[in-house]
Amino acid sequence: MKHKLGLLELLSVGSMLFGLFFGAGNLIFPSLMGQSAGSSAVPALLGFLVTGVGLPLLAVAALGATQSDGLLQLSQKVGRNYALLFTCALYLTIGPFFAIPRCFDVVFETGIVPLLPEGVSHRLALSVFSAAFFAIMLTISLHPGKILLWIGKLLTPLFLVVFMGVMGMALIYPMGSAEVVAPTADYAVLPFIRGLLEGYNTMDALAGLAFGIVVVNVITSLGVKEPGDISSCALRAGIFSSILMSLIYAVTTLAGAQSRAVYPLAENGGAVLTLIARHYFGGAGASLLALLIFFACIKTAIGLVTSCGEAFVQMFPNKLTYRQWTVLFSSVSLVFANLGLSSIIQWSIPVLMMLYPLAVTLILLALGQKFLGGAAPLAYRIVTAFTLICAVGDFLRTLPAGIAPKLSPVIALFARVLPFYELGMGWVIPALAGIFIALGVHYLRK
Repeated sequence: MKHKLGLLELLSVGSMLFGLFFGAGNLIFPSLMGQSAGSSAVPALLGFLVTGVGLPLLAVAALGATQSDGLLQLSQKVGRNYALLFTCALYLTIGPFFAIPRCFDVVFETGIVPLLPEGVSHRLALSVFSAAFFAIMLTISLHPGKILLWIGKLLTPLFLVVFMGVMGMALIYPMGSAEVVAPTADYAVLPFIRGLLEGYNTMDALAGLAFGIVVVNVITSLGVKEPGDISSCALRAGIFSSILMSLIYAVTTLAGAQSRAVYPLAENGGAVLTLIARHYFGGAGASLLALLIFFACIKTAIGLVTSCGEAFVQMFPNKLTYRQWTVLFSSVSLVFANLGLSSIIQWSIPVLMMLYPLAVTLILLALGQKFLGGAAPLAYRIVTAFTLICAVGDFLRTLPAGIAPKLSPVIALFARVLPFYELGMGWVIPALAGIFIALGVHYLRK
């Protein structure tokens, strides 16, 4: 029996993990952040790396440290009913409700629409492309045993080749200096915090918990069977993936910041990428960008459908088969994709602001379980309860503009009671208090 993966196997698993993580948001959000941050791009990038890279790596490490085969088993440390609800909410968020439709919409609106000939019906193009995209996604997802081949050995290398072809020019021939670009209001005062919150939009910390079941299955299929060995292999693959993501985030943010020396602030990250591609490659830039975004998004969509299908089979073993769950999630994703990118992003933000604090505290509790000792079981419950209350406040605060004003008295109450609430960090102090309360109760009992 194998106790570790060979170098090529480890690189393949790391490449697969990077491919699972790196999708739509990983391109559009850092590019727009760079444009908006300008001369403050470096502190904004550092904040983005904390939540966009550090937390996903810690999520993989948490699964390994507790030797959990997935989010359901890890979150059961809080409680069985909570585990089921939280796991369902997380998978549906990064699956058919938000992340998978976002993958499709980013490809279509950023990569395909600019290539449409004049006079071609937008609705017809949307129908044809959506059918093709989801057919490819579903076909590959129905064979989860081949996900290492498709994502780790094929789609991820293709993406990296095209990415370096497009963004390499920005490194060699920069458009201008980011130092002369004044940051926008959001990044002028606290760029690190703003970048930290921007990293939420990648959904990668949530995905790190969700992809655990896929990574464990792949490592097991390569012959590593012992839980401790699986954890070690997963962590090494996660480190490789994190280094690769950090480099690409840095390049994309820098290119976005430098573009402000030539172009005005764009409406969204997709528009920033279009400007960069056309600046260096002219008319061919649109085709290169379409190829880049397609490879980035299709591999992540495949990973999300696969992980959702496997997780729901594990949670509800006597309901639907993996194939049936996969078809269902693909169909729901197709319906939500037609709502449009702006609507998806608008509604995903409040959901992410509620789920992220719960995911972060779960990850940190899992990593600190050894140090908490006998107080750990109580800490899981108290910290999660405190964080959940605060997360509801973050959810209400970030609801779309037409809804939030109606809840202003409740939001004002949260703002008065919770330090750092306006920064999106209102859960931090209550979570820390929960740890100390759990430790105090545990030692009093002893």
